[in-house]
Amino acid sequence: MKVLIVEDEKELSENVNAYLTNGGFICEVASTFWEASDKISSFSYDVVLLDIMLPDGDGLNLLRILKQENSNTGVLILSAKNALDDRVTGLELGADDYLTKPFHLPELQARLKAIFRRRMMDGRNDVVFNEVRLDPDTMEAWVGDEQLPLTVKEFELLLFFITNKKRVLTKQSIAEHLWGDNVDFLDSFDFVYQHIKNLRKKMTSAQGNDYIKTIYGMGYKFTD
Repeated sequence: MKVLIVEDEKELSENVNAYLTNGGFICEVASTFWEASDKISSFSYDVVLLDIMLPDGDGLNLLRILKQENSNTGVLILSAKNALDDRVTGLELGADDYLTKPFHLPELQARLKAIFRRRMMDGRNDVVFNEVRLDPDTMEAWVGDEQLPLTVKEFELLLFFITNKKRVLTKQSIAEHLWGDNVDFLDSFDFVYQHIKNLRKKMTSAQGNDYIKTIYGMGYKFTD
């Protein structure tokens, strides 16, 4: 799951980032309204963790921009205990849930996963495509009854493909999803091809179908 953390409190932001990253999330961080606005306009996220009290702008306006850019992105609002009106307005604007500060990190993670299940998995606990099944909580994948020996990046890649099935995904969009902000330090996107090659090999070795189609000059599509 790819998450954008929009939070101006540095210590809180770092703690949330570290906790979610250790839990297998792919995280990016923005500490200002304009930084978050730029990221939302440039990249796609599964869920945005949104502090509505930002130093240079109203987080609710950021929510409006987000819903115009990508209405399928989930939003979890962070708010102060006395910000009831803002929470109500946020939910009316399309936020999925809210959490008041201070909060426990395990609860935050559980709520993010719940939003992801509702948005991307139709409320299910697993992701199924024909003979392929994924469990995002345990990061395990199967073809039929055989478990696939996937790396973390290969699992994230397969999950990204299935939740975006029948859509053409460019090498750049795949790289950005798998590496987040760190993609800027990469010399090329050749590693995307290698991850796809390894994923194909492991799926077909388990007697699964090769659903990853190369769309020459454009990217890849996961389809039967």
